[in-house]
Amino acid sequence: MEAYCVKCKAKQEMADANEVEMNGKGGVKRKAMKGKCPVCATAMFRILGKA
Repeated sequence: MEAYCVKCKAKQEMADANEVEMNGKGGVKRKAMKGKCPVCATAMFRILGKA
């Protein structure tokens, strides 16, 4: 899964990516991916679509 790294200021392929659920508005659960940047090891986060 590709995500934007804030520290590198570029899109990177996420390492150790895991799908997580987060709370959205109105108590709705939203899916997201959480992982690390392979270049600088900074935490990366990407919110997934509803589909």
